Amino acid sequence: MPEKPFAEYAARNAAPILEILRREFSAASRVLEIGSGTGQHACLFAERLGHLCWQTSDLDENHAGIRAWIEAAGTDNVLPPLSMDVREASVAAAAYDAVFSANTAHIMDTDAVRKMFLLVGRALRHDGIFCLYGPFRKDSRFNTPSNAAFDANLKARNPSMGIRDIEVLDDFAHAAGLRRVRFYAVPSNNNVAVWQRGDTS
Repeated sequence: MPEKPFAEYAARNAAPILEILRREFSAASRVLEIGSGTGQHACLFAERLGHLCWQTSDLDENHAGIRAWIEAAGTDNVLPPLSMDVREASVAAAAYDAVFSANTAHIMDTDAVRKMFLLVGRALRHDGIFCLYGPFRKDSRFNTPSNAAFDANLKARNPSMGIRDIEVLDDFAHAAGLRRVRFYAVPSNNNVAVWQRGDTS
């Protein structure tokens, strides 16, 4: 079996995210995770939320690590990863009750983020829930100096990356048939934003 990749941030933020997902995904059964990364979140959340069938996805180069986590976990409610590049991926309409993504919006370019929301809007059934974890700006302001420094570091690596304004994400969501219903603060100056598929008027 390939060695399991490990991301310290995924271990550190899992507990507070899990408590939010317990509430937000309580009525869900099929979940799509966009950008499963190492696979750590998928395996932990699916183990603790046994009523869910958790569909992993990511770019092809990350699949071996995700599969290693799934094999080691031995759970039967985590599905092998789909090949997923949000810029060109397609999903069946209304195939999922919920979508989860963590630490993706700030490493994608803006158009990819917009396309992710369109993908989510198509994937979710009516009243379905999208939970997005990460750092956000509100009213074009960073919530801490550390997030401002993180944003500058991202842009130094790639000018197309950066912490997104929640208002811009709300616009993308509205165009995809979603509306924001909740916004949670979690440790390390991050948030979980929650959008719901339905009436956006």
